[in-house]
Amino acid sequence: MIRRLALATVLTLLPAGVLAGPQYVDTTGFAVSGHDVVAYFDLAPGSDPVRGHADITAEHNGATFAFASAANRDRFLADPDRYAPQYDGHCAYGVAGGYKVPANPTNWHIENGKLFLNINDRIARRWVAEIPKYESQAASEWPALETAPASSDPVPWFRADGPVQD
Repeated sequence: MIRRLALATVLTLLPAGVLAGPQYVDTTGFAVSGHDVVAYFDLAPGSDPVRGHADITAEHNGATFAFASAANRDRFLADPDRYAPQYDGHCAYGVAGGYKVPANPTNWHIENGKLFLNINDRIARRWVAEIPKYESQAASEWPALETAPASSDPVPWFRADGPVQD
């Protein structure tokens, strides 16, 4: 019991990044498929995400993030955890179900100042319809999933309604 308490105390004192799992990176080689994570916070809901540039980047959580402008990169570097997608860029609904699965950056939603990504339109609609329920489930599942390997592509069982758009 004392050993568990000591371990829990040490873990709470470590910086959050120490316990972060691997960021999901697809075949583009960039986190969030090369979309500018800061730009999401300036978009109207339902807008198409903004692509970043391969020559305006920053490293975070073991991945390269691309940005549409140096100003957005600087905003990110000032507070990367504010802008990075939740669950290391994995599908939020998948995490709620206990799985690390790829996310599609065109299926995004910002809730309470956090960027959530989902794998496809159908799953994104489910997520948005019951955010408090799924966010609570995802938050409960995430500690056990966080340090597991990043998801890999493809995940055919999760794509019953068609492929994720690139």
